[in-house]
Amino acid sequence: MTNQRALVLVEPGKTEVRAIEIPDFGPEDVLLQVNMVGFCGGDLNGFRGLFELQEYPNVLGHEVGATILETGHQVPDAFKPGMKVTLNPYLNCGHCVSCRKGRPNACQDNKTMGVRRPGAMTRFISVPYQKLHSSSALSVRELALVEPLTVGFHAAARGRVSAGEKVAVIGCGIVGMGAIAASVHRGAEVIAIDIDDSKMRIAKLAGAAHTINTTKVDLHEALMEITDGDGPDVIIEAVGNAMTYRAAVEEVAYTGRVVYIGYAKKPVDYNTGTFVRKEIEILGSRNCLGDFPDVIAYLEAGKFPVDAVVSRVVSLDEAGAALADWSENPGPITKIMVDFDNSVN
Repeated sequence: MTNQRALVLVEPGKTEVRAIEIPDFGPEDVLLQVNMVGFCGGDLNGFRGLFELQEYPNVLGHEVGATILETGHQVPDAFKPGMKVTLNPYLNCGHCVSCRKGRPNACQDNKTMGVRRPGAMTRFISVPYQKLHSSSALSVRELALVEPLTVGFHAAARGRVSAGEKVAVIGCGIVGMGAIAASVHRGAEVIAIDIDDSKMRIAKLAGAAHTINTTKVDLHEALMEITDGDGPDVIIEAVGNAMTYRAAVEEVAYTGRVVYIGYAKKPVDYNTGTFVRKEIEILGSRNCLGDFPDVIAYLEAGKFPVDAVVSRVVSLDEAGAALADWSENPGPITKIMVDFDNSVN
């Protein structure tokens, strides 16, 4: 079997480009030529040793823009060689309580590519055709943004964001940007919160009406001013640390809704009386659930600042160093992508 090169997360803090086999593909599978793969916050936390689900060693990558090369004989004719696609990287068990309830995104044994099974940070991968989503209008760079944006779109859906509400999104990384975009798309007035002005400028391009840099102003005072003293109707937390977890509960309006996307890296202490007194809803949000078509249509409409969001594009040989750089200086970086069309395969 012919080998190809792949970026492997060997252990926390260490990546290597290794030789792996080009995969075979079965009757319902599609062989993809990978064009572009994005690094996600999970990759960053896996590199830092802070992502509890990360398995080592593992080929990274699950944010994919690719082209169909070949198809198995049972793949429908709708999937043709040359077609540009992205993919749903989640693999659910099909029989746990979440799957039985029709919510496979929260599968108890979910295996995401690059986390608990080999990822897409290589030139050729094989996937079941059922996992593919195509667009003739989007570039491979845009297709590689679809999956992370679906996570934010799902969070907005979990929070039941609706027109006319004031929604605060804490964290303006790519998942937070997805939550901002989805909330704007649903007609909400969005407040973007971060500690980096460059990210908040991008949030404005994505439709945020207000921005708050918490290193420069008091969060509570700023939110009270924007919301006429009520607090946001919905707060979506897309950072994952104890301080922002608590802030979401403290700052949300009475009878409001808090949605957590980020994984807090240590236990969080709460004044639980706040939950009861405010009668708030606290919701977890994991992966996505049927959001790929909506995000593709959203991107096809040209509503998202793709070029502003992509901070850096690197080759496969540069990818490990780029991940390490991101770990050292995460502030201004929204999205790093690996370009396999300009890499030595």
